[in-house]
Amino acid sequence: MASHIVGYPRMGPKRELKFALESFWDGKSTAEDLQKVSADLRSAIWKQMSEAGTKYIPSNTFAHYDQVLDTTAMLGAVPPRYGYTGGEIGLDVYFSMARGNASVPAMEMTKWFDTNYHYIVPELGPEVNFSYASHKAVNEYKEAKALGVETVPVLVGPVSYLLLSKAAKGVEKSFDLLSLLPKVLAVYKEVITELKAAGATWIQLDEPVLVMDLEGHKLEAFTAAYAELESTLSGLNVLVETYFADIPAEAYKTLTSLKGVTAYGFDLVRGTKTLDLVKSSFPAGKYLFAGVVDGRNIWANDFAASLSTLQELEGVVGKDKLVVSTSCSLLHTAVDLVNETKLDDEIKSWLAFAAQKVVEVNALAKALAGHKDEALFSANAAALASRRSSPRVTNESVQKAAAALKGSDHRRATNVSARLDAQQKKLNLPILPTTTIGSFPQTVELRRVRREYKAKKVSEEDYVKAMKEEIKKVVDLQEELDIDVLVHGEPERNDMVEYFGEQLSGFAFTANGWVQSYGSRCVKPPVIYGDVSRPKAMTVFWSAMAQSMTSRPMKGMLTGPVTILNWSFVRNDQPRHETCYQIALAIKDEVEDLEKGGIGVIQIDEAALREGLPLRKSEHAFYLDWAVHSFRITNCGVQDSTQIHTHMCYSHFNDIIHSIIDMDADVITIENSRSDEKLLSVFREGVKYGAGIGPGVYDIHSPRIPSTEEIAERVNKMLAVLEQNILWVNPDCGLKTRKYTEVKPALKNMVDAAKLIRSQLASAK
Repeated sequence: MASHIVGYPRMGPKRELKFALESFWDGKSTAEDLQKVSADLRSAIWKQMSEAGTKYIPSNTFAHYDQVLDTTAMLGAVPPRYGYTGGEIGLDVYFSMARGNASVPAMEMTKWFDTNYHYIVPELGPEVNFSYASHKAVNEYKEAKALGVETVPVLVGPVSYLLLSKAAKGVEKSFDLLSLLPKVLAVYKEVITELKAAGATWIQLDEPVLVMDLEGHKLEAFTAAYAELESTLSGLNVLVETYFADIPAEAYKTLTSLKGVTAYGFDLVRGTKTLDLVKSSFPAGKYLFAGVVDGRNIWANDFAASLSTLQELEGVVGKDKLVVSTSCSLLHTAVDLVNETKLDDEIKSWLAFAAQKVVEVNALAKALAGHKDEALFSANAAALASRRSSPRVTNESVQKAAAALKGSDHRRATNVSARLDAQQKKLNLPILPTTTIGSFPQTVELRRVRREYKAKKVSEEDYVKAMKEEIKKVVDLQEELDIDVLVHGEPERNDMVEYFGEQLSGFAFTANGWVQSYGSRCVKPPVIYGDVSRPKAMTVFWSAMAQSMTSRPMKGMLTGPVTILNWSFVRNDQPRHETCYQIALAIKDEVEDLEKGGIGVIQIDEAALREGLPLRKSEHAFYLDWAVHSFRITNCGVQDSTQIHTHMCYSHFNDIIHSIIDMDADVITIENSRSDEKLLSVFREGVKYGAGIGPGVYDIHSPRIPSTEEIAERVNKMLAVLEQNILWVNPDCGLKTRKYTEVKPALKNMVDAAKLIRSQLASAK
C-alpha cells in the first residue's frame, strides 16, 4: 500500500530558512549562501520521507516566499513596475514582487484560503507576456533525483492560479482572468514536457479552488484546460490535489471527468462529506489519494478510525489504487516533536507534528497492506484514551459560564453614535486622529532581554526595568511625532497570540513549534488542549505604566477571541465556537480590568476573523454569527466613554462588511493600502459606516517609506467615500517587523499628511 505527502514545512526545524532569508535581505550573505541553506533543507526533507517509506514524495513545494509567487515567476507574469526584461527570473525581481523595494511597492498579499499562511496575489491582464521564466520545478526534481530520491513535482494548477489572481491596476474589473488560460497553458506545456524529459513519472497539480462554490463557467474552464493539456500529460501519472474542505458534488463530477488525470486527492479530515461522493461514484481504474492524516492541526491521528475509513475505501477503489495521504500540505503544522522541550510527556503524547505525520501516513499504509505495527497502534490508542480522560481538559465552572451565554446577543447599551460623542468629550481628539496598530520594532537587544528573562538569566526586576525603558522610548517617540492616540509598543510580547495564551489556562506552548505565515515570518501557535479561563490580569500592569508616562490617550492592546482561536492549534474534541466563547469570557475579564485601571481606549484585535470564514457560502452565516458574538462578549460591559477599537488585516473584507459593522466596535483599523484600496469600493457602493474607521495608509510589510504626498493622496481617496469625522489615519498593521530607520520617517510622513489635510479642510470651510 502506497503513501503520499501533499507538501512539507520549508522553514526547517530551527527556522534555518528564516534566518538565511533575513541575512540575505540585510545584505549580510550572498544568494549562493541562501541557495545552499535551501538545498540542505530540501535534501533533509526528501531523505526523511524516503527513509520513512513514503512512495510519493513531493518536490517543488519549497518556496523562498510562497508557491503562488513561484508560479508567477514560472509564468514570467511580472508586473511592469519591477523592470523585468526577460530571461530566468532572479532573486532580485522575485523578492521585489514579494516585498517591494526603495522605488516601487510590493504586490498584494492575502490569506491562503482559510489559513494563516499568505500568498502574493498575481496581477494579470490582457497585456501580460507569459513566458517560461523560472525552471525551479524541473531543477528541484533533478536535484532530488541526483540524491537518489524519486519525487512527484508539484505545481499550482493553471485554473486555480488564474482564479486566485486579480486584474492588474488599470485593467477593467470586468476582465475575465480565465481568458488568459490558453497563454498560461502554453507555459505549463513547456514545464510538463521538460519534467517528462527529466524522467518524472508522476506530477501533482494542486487545484484547491475546486472546493469553493464555483459557477458553471469556472468548472468548464477545468474541463477545457485539462483537455488542452491531455496530449502533453500523456505518459505521466497525473494527480489533481484538492484540500481544506468538502468538494461540491458538481466540482467532484467535473474533477473525476478530467482528461489525462490518473488520480484525485481529497481532504477527508475537513471534507468528510466527500467520502459519500467517493463511495457513490468513483471512476474505475483511477487512484484515490485519501487525505486521512490532518495537515492543519497537531493532534495525533486516530489510527483505528483512519484504518476503518481506509478499509472501507479500499472496497470502493481497489487495493492497488488507494494511496494513504495527508489532508493537505504539512506546511501548516510545526516541524518535529523531537525538538520539544517545554511540553510535558502527557500532552506530548497527544500530538503529532509534520515529522510524526509522515510516520503516521506510512504506518497506516503498512497496516492497510497487512503489516500493522501493533506496538505503535497500541501506543496511539493509549494516548487517545489519556486525552479523553485527563482532568486537565475539563473545567466545569468554565463550561457553565460559557453555557450561560445563550439567550443574549451581548450588545452595548447605547448606539455607536452616542458612544462616539461621549468618547470625544473625554478624549478631545482632532479630526483625522492618528494612531498606530500596536507593536513597535523589536530590536535585537529587546529580544535578548526577553529571551534571557524566560531562561531565568535576568531577574524580574531587571526585566521590568528594561521593558519600562523601552516603553518610555516608544511613548516619547510618539509624542515627538505628535501622534494622537498612543500605544506602548508591546515590548513584552514576542507574538500577539502566544503572549495571551501563556497566561490563560487550557493552553500549552512549544519551544520550537514554528509555522510559516509569509516570507520569513514565522509564528508559534499555542495548543488549546482544554477549557480556557484567565487566572489573573495579563496586560493591565504594562498599559497602566505606559498611560502614566503621557497625558495623551494610551491604548490597551488585546488579541480578540476569534483571532486567538484561528491562530492556535485548537482542540478537536468540541466545536470551535464553544472554545471561542470560553476565550471571549477570559478577554472580557481583561477588558473590564483595563477600564478599571484607567485605560480609556482598548483595542481588541480581530486580525483573523475573516480568515476563519468557511470556504463554502452555506456555512458563512453560522460562523459569522458566533465569531461576531464572541467579539461583542468581550466589551459589552464597558462604559460609553470607553472607546473600543479593533483591527483586521490581509484578507478580503468586502463580502463580510455587514458582519464587521455588526461587531459594533467604536473604531476599526483595517488593512487597505497593499490591496489597492479595494476596501474603499464597498463604501463607494453605498454601504454606510457610522463608527470610526482607519483604512491603512501605508504597507508595513515593505521596507519602502511612503512620502507625505503619497499618504495624503490616500487619505483624500478615503475622504471621497467616508465622513471626515469618522476617519482615522494609521498604518496597515503593527510595526514589529520593521526597523526604526524605516518606522520614524514613515510615521512622520503619516502625521504630516494628516496635518496637511486638516489644514486644507479647515481653510475650505
